[in-house]
Amino acid sequence: MEAFAERAARELRATGEHPRKRTAQPTDGLTAQELHIARLVATGATTREVAAQLFLSPRTIEAHLRSIFRKLGITSRRQLRELPPS
Repeated sequence: MEAFAERAARELRATGEHPRKRTAQPTDGLTAQELHIARLVATGATTREVAAQLFLSPRTIEAHLRSIFRKLGITSRRQLRELPPS
């Protein structure tokens, strides 16, 4: 992946543009599904509401939340609201 980023940066410089510096976000380690669930929960949605919206079981949502909490090093839903939007 690093090689692709370097190639893209070279191509941008060749056109006179400069690549933006990428800043690491805490949510970069989440899968797309986990990020979607985290955003829904951050708005105050319950597990059942998120499950209904995504056509998943509440147990699946809870499993994703456990993974999200572990990856982000947080322990409560309230902390999801404090994360910067990505």
